[in-house]
Amino acid sequence: MGGFGAALASTTAAEAVAFSILAVSAAFLVVIDLAEYRLPDAIILPTYPLFYGALALAAAIENDWSRLGRAAAAGGVLLVGYFVLAWINPAGLGLGDVKLAGLLGGFLGWFGWPQVLMGTLTAFVLAATVSLILLTLRRVGRKSEIPFGPWMIAGAAVGAAWQPLVLS
Repeated sequence: MGGFGAALASTTAAEAVAFSILAVSAAFLVVIDLAEYRLPDAIILPTYPLFYGALALAAAIENDWSRLGRAAAAGGVLLVGYFVLAWINPAGLGLGDVKLAGLLGGFLGWFGWPQVLMGTLTAFVLAATVSLILLTLRRVGRKSEIPFGPWMIAGAAVGAAWQPLVLS
């Protein structure tokens, strides 16, 4: 599914490579986070140079360096923003989520700032909605852990795919 989405979101082969790298990592991260409540550095950290390197190649091919700058800036903004949230409430957000935010921010930033906003907010809305449903069904308690990585990834997909339709 991620590969199909990467192909749809990309306009060049270099973008398709970058988005596919992120999609493959995201697929592993969703499965691991749902099963183990963690996002391993062994997947996230190697994805950074591969993903941002592929975006740099796409920027060079398209001769559009502003997109790469915006992607890097958005990745940095989300990395810092999520770090602040994790620092304020370490039980609510892990450092794996913080590191993932830098990748997803770069992905969304490649498209634009409205996509960054929509993708980020959608992640929190999805997580809150699922949490409320699970609480209502008594599948979890108020103190239960719920993995956030899958909702971050889903929010990024929604932000990239739907933002132009919703805000235009």
